[in-house]
Amino acid sequence: MSIFFVETHTHLDLIKRSTEEVVKEATEKGVTKMVTIGIDLESSKIALEFASHFAGVYAAIGFHPHEAKFLDEGNLKELEKLAKKDKVVAIGETGLDYYWKHSTLPCQMEVFKKQINLARKLNLPLIIHDREAHQDTLKVLNEEAKGLKILLHCFSGDLDMARVCIGRGYYLGVGGVVTFNNAIKLRAIVKEVSLENLVLETDSPYLAPHPFRGKPNEPKHIPLVAEKIAEIREISLEKVAKITSNAAQEFFGI
Repeated sequence: MSIFFVETHTHLDLIKRSTEEVVKEATEKGVTKMVTIGIDLESSKIALEFASHFAGVYAAIGFHPHEAKFLDEGNLKELEKLAKKDKVVAIGETGLDYYWKHSTLPCQMEVFKKQINLARKLNLPLIIHDREAHQDTLKVLNEEAKGLKILLHCFSGDLDMARVCIGRGYYLGVGGVVTFNNAIKLRAIVKEVSLENLVLETDSPYLAPHPFRGKPNEPKHIPLVAEKIAEIREISLEKVAKITSNAAQEFFGI
C-alpha cells in the first residue's frame, strides 16, 4: 500500500462494536497501525489483549487523571508488570485535568509524576492528557520528564504553547476537532508548526470529525483528519500521511 496512516490514540475497549470489525474497517481505509489507550488498570489490560490479538494494534497503559485516585502502590506495581509486555509502546494517558477534577489536583499531580518516573525507568514514551492545565503540565514535564519522548494528545493549547512544545521536541496529537467550524486556533497551529511534530489521532469513540460529529468515532476516520490537515497546509494527502506516519512510528518505536 502506497499510503498508510497511524492512529496514535483510540480507546478500542469503549467502542460499542465488534473490535474485529473496527480494526478491519480501519485497515481497509489505510489505518494499518493503531495505539489503543488504557485509562486505568483494567482498560490497560484490555489494551494489551487487543495488541496481542491484532497485528497492527499496540497498547499504551496508564491511569488517566480522572482515575488518578485509584492508583495505589499495588496498582502501580501491576502497571509496571504490564508495561514490560510485548507491544506496550507508551505510558499513558496520564496528565492533568483541571476541567472535570474527578480526582483532586494534588492526587493528579502525584500520580502524573509517578507515571513519568515509570516511563523513565522503562524508557517508554509518555502520552499526555492536558485539559485546562497547560501551565502546570508544561512545568511538570520540564522538571520531571526531560529526555523522554512526549506526546500531547488532543492538543488544546495556543500557538505560543505549541511552539514551546515543539521547541522541546514534543509531538502534538491532532484529531477530529481540527475539522470543526469553530477550531480556528487549532487550524492556525496546524498551518504554522512543523508537520514532523504532528501525529494523527481520533480519541475514538469521542470527537468524531465532520461530517460524523456527534456520532461515535472510530479509527477508520483518521483519513478525514489527514485530509483536513492537507487542505490547511495546501499539500497532498500523501505527504501528510507519510510525514505523520513516520513521526508516529518514530515516537512509538514501531
